[in-house]
Amino acid sequence: MFQHVEAYPGDPILSLNEAFGKDPRPDKINLSIGIYFDDAGKIPMLPSVRAAEHKVVAEAGARPYLPMEGAANFRTAVQQLLFGADNAAVKAGRVVTIQTVGSSGGLKVGGDFIKRYFPTSTMLISDPSWDNHRAVFEGSGLSVKTYPYYDAATGGLRFDAMLEALKQAEKKSVVLLHACCHNPTGVDLTKAQWQQLVPVLRERELLPFLDLAYQGYVDGIVEDAYAVRLLADAGLSFFVANSFSKSMSLYGERCGALSIVCPDAAQAVNVLGQMKATIRRNYSNPPLHGGQLVARVLSDPELRTMWEAEVVAMRDRIQAMRRKLHEVLSAKLPGRDFSYFLTQRGMFSYTGLSPEQCDRLKEEFGVYLVRSGRMCVAGLNTGNVEATANAMAAVLG
Repeated sequence: MFQHVEAYPGDPILSLNEAFGKDPRPDKINLSIGIYFDDAGKIPMLPSVRAAEHKVVAEAGARPYLPMEGAANFRTAVQQLLFGADNAAVKAGRVVTIQTVGSSGGLKVGGDFIKRYFPTSTMLISDPSWDNHRAVFEGSGLSVKTYPYYDAATGGLRFDAMLEALKQAEKKSVVLLHACCHNPTGVDLTKAQWQQLVPVLRERELLPFLDLAYQGYVDGIVEDAYAVRLLADAGLSFFVANSFSKSMSLYGERCGALSIVCPDAAQAVNVLGQMKATIRRNYSNPPLHGGQLVARVLSDPELRTMWEAEVVAMRDRIQAMRRKLHEVLSAKLPGRDFSYFLTQRGMFSYTGLSPEQCDRLKEEFGVYLVRSGRMCVAGLNTGNVEATANAMAAVLG
């Protein structure tokens, strides 16, 4: 019956993570998967989330199905987090938010919606982008193409080329943009560049689709929502998928959302209805528990303050690892410029290592990077950063 089904080659990141788990070397270092680890190399249980869980469990009663669009308190809390409590688009009823199974679920539901109502539109993603972006949108039946983004020579952004490509894009194309902490490169647009992008999006009638999976990991909770609020204030219609996996260390709870900013409240009502229909065809409704943890943390003033301080601590630790890696590599290879480790931001960096050099790191030193050269900086800690830098210097030298 299933002889025609081909073998699944595996996800490049998850498969590498599985290989790491089987590696018997005690000093192995995992810099592949996009998870925040603390300085002890553990996934943290945030005190704010633990306190929220105690409260949620203590008050728990029956556990009915949630509505297709998710819990109302979760959706309201997400809108306020992304857009601000007094945002004009939210007040006008132009923004609809659905609770999704992680931000990946938001991307998939959004992709299915786009395929149904913009069937001829092309999805444009950055070159490079998170591997699953292409897979999710092609899985929805969309044609996926790339626009210029990463400059391998400088470790920075090809903004002029990106802007020119979008100026030439077909009207009604959908443009996937990383709101901050670009995955996999760590290279972000500046505020000035976002401002330059807005008129191009408007004039070419492009539909932005923002991915915001790491809010708080660059400059702050509010600061990292800059692109979301800029596009809303500019009167554009757009999608934004966001996640609490990293910022609340809730990976396995799959807490995400998809928000759609519409031209007016009447269109927003129809969009929400069709989003619910899309969810019904996918997984019917989202899970209950994780979303309530998020809603409690965001809406309880004491827990919210605690959580924001925890995000600051995570962000500061990542930045400290960037500085240490830069320091050791610069000392080991004084003729090379490693400043890109300081200018790239968030959890990830493009190291400039070739696939063959990444293979050497894994085989000779037990340091696991994705073969594209992407490194999860959050996998570094005070106990392994020097060993990582020494190993990188060895394969680069």
